[in-house]
Amino acid sequence: MTVSSMELKVDAIRSDASISDDEKIARLTKLRVEARGLQRAATESAMVDDDGWYEDVHLVDLALAELDAPVEEKGPATL
Repeated sequence: MTVSSMELKVDAIRSDASISDDEKIARLTKLRVEARGLQRAATESAMVDDDGWYEDVHLVDLALAELDAPVEEKGPATL
């Protein structure tokens, strides 16, 4: 089974015992913003269909949910 770079990033954050849950949430939230930007770009251009963008956001959302962090949609254009 192939592991995506997003999975590696999320797992590294989740397993880092040297940072607090608040810092994990901050880092995961930043990753989510980046993933949403790529997802949005994919839907607004002639990029390859899906190409994992939806899965990346989903992975981050699951990790945030494990930390009981709310997921906020920011901005007027949400998917």
